[in-house]
Formats: sequence, structure tokens, C-alpha cells
Amino acid sequence: MIDPVRQKQLDELKTVEIGSDILTNARNELYLNFRYLDIALSSFIFEADWSGTGLATDGAVIYYHPEHLFAMYKSNRVWVNRAYLHMLFHCLFCHLYSRGNREKAVWDLACDIAIESILDGFYVKSVYRHQSGYRREIYGRIGERLKVFTAEGIYQFLQEKNFPAEQLHKMAGEFYVDSHALWDQEQDPKIPVERQNQWQNIREKMETEMESFGEKDDKSSKNLLDQIKVENREQYDYKKFLRKFAVLKEEAEVDPDSFDYVFYTYGLSLYKNMPLIEPLETKEVFKIEDFVIVIDTSMSVSGDLVSHFLQETYGVLGESESYFRKINIHIIQCDEEIRSDVTITSREEMEDYMEHFTLSGFGGTDFRPAFEYVNGLMNKGAFKKLRGLIYFTDGKGIYPVKMPPYDAAFVFMKDQYEDISVPGWAMKVILTPEDLVSVTGN
Repeated sequence: MIDPVRQKQLDELKTVEIGSDILTNARNELYLNFRYLDIALSSFIFEADWSGTGLATDGAVIYYHPEHLFAMYKSNRVWVNRAYLHMLFHCLFCHLYSRGNREKAVWDLACDIAIESILDGFYVKSVYRHQSGYRREIYGRIGERLKVFTAEGIYQFLQEKNFPAEQLHKMAGEFYVDSHALWDQEQDPKIPVERQNQWQNIREKMETEMESFGEKDDKSSKNLLDQIKVENREQYDYKKFLRKFAVLKEEAEVDPDSFDYVFYTYGLSLYKNMPLIEPLETKEVFKIEDFVIVIDTSMSVSGDLVSHFLQETYGVLGESESYFRKINIHIIQCDEEIRSDVTITSREEMEDYMEHFTLSGFGGTDFRPAFEYVNGLMNKGAFKKLRGLIYFTDGKGIYPVKMPPYDAAFVFMKDQYEDISVPGWAMKVILTPEDLVSVTGN
């Protein structure tokens, strides 16, 4: 007769083996339909968790409660396949590491909606499920606001709508697949960074593979590819980006970096009031002098976002080290034609402009008039050395074909822009609502 303890160990070992086989089979089946996920699908190991209640991942391991996994498999193995992909996409888009100060319950829901919207776009047998009317209704409401369903954009949508707790709970139940408890688990701080970098590298390679395999033309994969492109878009520190437009110039101020105090004090001690070396009275500094900010005032651009963008830009330009004593900044409002041009020559004028700022226009969008207008100002000698132009817009307009004789950047809000037609000579900067809130405090 086998010892009861030994029998229990054998039973648990058999259970773990079955659970591992179920997840391995799911991975293999998914690989047949999603070849571009080969590296991502193989990035997990599997571990049974009898203390849990379902499925969970920490970015490296898929934890499963055996009874829960077996019940899913017996019901329909499609549920197992979808759950595998659901957790994989959470990792791929780094949802585990991106919550920051966001409200956890709302962030969890936003992440689940974003991932399920991708899975619901796949029309392959291994993951297809019929969408409920309630789910389609939620997608429709979010789709009125967002072109691409990212977790950040959906979170912002949920916060702005301020849904009652009962409705949020109902939505959470509709989209729930896995526990997110491990996302906030305390551990070695180096581990999340390493895993995030690993998944980012996988995601970047996936974009190339999907386009190479022709997935960009596959309607089922378009939603996934759109999200990957948004996530892979290079993000800028806006303050550092603005400093790209600074120029090197001498200003009348003491330069401590080129001053040697040893010789100075030695001269005073040797010759009393006659130092051997004096500090330089001028200093070379990088600061913003000539600059143009263009605001898209068409109907498709939110006035609140424009105001926040200007406050963000002012927050950077308003720092003393960003300014020369004399500046020349043009703030132009334009839809399909120039609506206003205000010249700022001092910090006081900038503060007055911000205090009395109003939008004008609200027509269509054409970027060409602004560039033509600025080129005309240059021909009239309005600038000494124009370093750059920043255009805040949603990207839905007609772009100029010819590259201007100065740097130009189009600034978009993440999830609320189209940049398909942006010319190759232009820089693209993507800001998030958090980028603006961090300065405005709103």
C-alpha cells in the first residue's frame, strides 16, 4: 500500500503535468495561427498555484490554479488559448509596469478592455468568440473617442466619463480573464526593469515581422499592429526636445567654469588688491532665441488640450535658463488659414499671453499656410536665426511637400492623432495626458 503522503505527491505531480500539457498545447496551437508571436509565446514557464483562484502572470511565469484551468479546458479550449494570449499581450504592452499613480481598479479594467479588443479582432478558429451586445456597446463608445485602443487612452476615457462604481464593476466582469495581483508585488527593483526591456525588445521585433509577413494587410491583425506601432513610437522628454531648438550664444554673465580660483586668491595674497586672473564677463550658453509655435485651431482639436500644451511649453520656456534676455517667439493660430500671430519678446509678454489666451478659427486643417507665412516672415528679416517650428495638431490635414530651411516638428497627443501623411523631413513628438498634467497640475 502506497503511503498517503506519497500518493498525494504523485497526484499533485500528475496534476501539474496535465496543466503544463494544456498550456503547452495552447501555445503550439497559437503558434500555428500567429507565427510572428513565436518568441513571445515561448517566453513563459508554467507553474501550478493551489493558493490562487485562476490565472496570473508576473511577466515570466504563468501561474494557474489546476481546477480552474481544467474547467476552462473542458468547457472550450478556445478559452485557454485566449487566456494565454490575454496574459501575453499584457506583458507585450508592458501593462504590468506602466500603472504609475493611476487608480488600480480602473487601470486593470482599461488594460483588459485594450487586450480583449485585440483578441475580438482575430477571426481565427483557435481564439474566436462571439461578442456580446454589451461588449460591442462598450467598444462603440470608446471608438468614438479613440482611433487606437491603448490602455492609457481607455483609462483616460473611463476617468473622464466618471462611471458609477456599479457600471465599472459590470465592465470589469465582462472583460476579466486573469488576476493582476502579481503586477504590484514587491520584489527586486531590477527585475521589472529587465523584464520590461525584454518585452519591449520582443514588441519592436514583432512590428518588423508582422509587416514582413504581410500582416499589415490582414484585417484580423490590424488592431494589434496599430497598438504595437503606437507603443513602439519613440517617446520624448519634451523639455529635452525643446532644447534641440536652442542656439549657442554669448551672454554677459560670469562664467565660473572657466575661472580658476587658485590663481585669483594667490594674486590677492601676493599683490594685495591685484588678482592674477579675472573671471570672464561673458559666457557661452545654449538658449532659445528665435522660435515659432503653431497651434492647429481646427474643429478636430480640443481647446483644453491646446491650452494645456501651451502651458507645458510655457513651463519649459519660462525657466530662466531657457531664455536670452531678448527673445523672438511667434505664436501662430491656424486652421486652413492664419488666424493670429502674436510676437513674444519677453517673459512678461509670454505670461500676459497665457493669461488672456483664446482660440480662433475652428475651420478645416491645412498646414501649408503656416509654413508659407513663416517663410514670408523669414524673407522680411523677422528672425535673426530661426531654429525651429513646432506644430501642435491631431495630424488630420494637408502637409507641405517641400522641406523648410529650419527644423520642424509636429506634436501629437497619444491616441488622438493620425500621422500617416507626415513628411519624412519632419520630426514627430507624441505627448500623453500625463505629460501635460505634470506641468499644469490639472
